Amino acid sequence: MDLKSQRRMAADIMDVGKDRVWMDPDQMEKIDEAITRKDIRNLVEGGAIQKKDVKGTSKGRARKNKKQKQKGRRKGHGSRKGPKTARKSEKDEWMNKIRALRSDLKEMRDNDELTQEQYRELYRKAKGGFFRNRKHLENYVENEVE
Repeated sequence: MDLKSQRRMAADIMDVGKDRVWMDPDQMEKIDEAITRKDIRNLVEGGAIQKKDVKGTSKGRARKNKKQKQKGRRKGHGSRKGPKTARKSEKDEWMNKIRALRSDLKEMRDNDELTQEQYRELYRKAKGGFFRNRKHLENYVENEVE
């Protein structure tokens, strides 16, 4: 049985591709006898010819990967694109660093480890980018400031 023309007409009537046309195997003789578009339309209404569902892309793998990323996995060097600043801006890095340094300086001043003059000097140095991190500030205070 060659049902090419019936498949083509059914696809056109249902407005789908030929691959999405399903024909009932039990009613093949009836489909073979259908030679006009009207016959095909009647078979579609009768359920002998139907359209298959669209195949989609599964989100299962994406969901699994998202869960892994929430746990902190899949974030190594091979997964990164763009520069370091694309993930965290230079401004954000600076804000985190300067806030930490300034809070340490205030703590030292309040605990009388620094005088007001020393505090001011170190505050300005921090603003100028002198200290790399908190540890650098602590070492500097231990070694340089009397």
